[in-house]
Amino acid sequence: MDGLACTEGHDDGSRRPGRGKVVVFACQVLQDMLERLLPEALAEDVTFEDYTLHREPRRMTETLQEHIDGIEEPSLVVLGYGLCGNGTEGLCAGVHILLIPRVDDCIALLLGSRRAYLKEFKAEPATYYLSKGWLESGSHPLSEYHEYSEKYGAEDAEWILDELYRNYSRLALVGHTGGDLEAYRPAAREVAEFCTRWDMRYHEILGSDDYVRRLVEAAARLRQEGMAAADQVSRDFLVVAPGQKIRQDAFIL
Repeated sequence: MDGLACTEGHDDGSRRPGRGKVVVFACQVLQDMLERLLPEALAEDVTFEDYTLHREPRRMTETLQEHIDGIEEPSLVVLGYGLCGNGTEGLCAGVHILLIPRVDDCIALLLGSRRAYLKEFKAEPATYYLSKGWLESGSHPLSEYHEYSEKYGAEDAEWILDELYRNYSRLALVGHTGGDLEAYRPAAREVAEFCTRWDMRYHEILGSDDYVRRLVEAAARLRQEGMAAADQVSRDFLVVAPGQKIRQDAFIL
């Protein structure tokens, strides 16, 4: 079992096939893939949260827990997140089943597997990743520079960003098709030009939707079979039973 007991009320976990509904809460970075891969008949409710939740993990925890607690009918809750700076640690399933990728953050989801992420990390550990989602949401060093400049002035903005990004050596754009890379290359290169202040090199990676595709497949199986299917779900995912909560050490394989 991938969780610790919650103090909140819960059912006995004896879910019959087809019981409840599927509810998805995901980072907007994954919106493009999930909207393409998630069958309309699978999920009744889908909510994409603003990327800025990543800046405040405690707010991420509070926001997601509020969403989960607001679902009245026992359901399968699919989280399109990883551990994300411990932003999902401690989330309580309550009367629901939680399904979440067993990853530290969204990068492995964009690359298609933990193996692909570990390969990139081994080769270039000091990489800052960009994607369609991050570029569209305006979450990257260049947008942060403009934001902080308005709040604190250019000099203080530069100091803040130097503290955040001076140890990165590569900026990588991840796309799932050649068309993605071509379409978002101009915006990514604009960010990369700004990041030359820290001597970051620009790089492009053709990612994969395989991880998100398997997340959808795992959700479909759990919806049909409930917790009875938990042991058949890949170890690339955590299945948290009703009455349990997400724990940090469960993300370690």
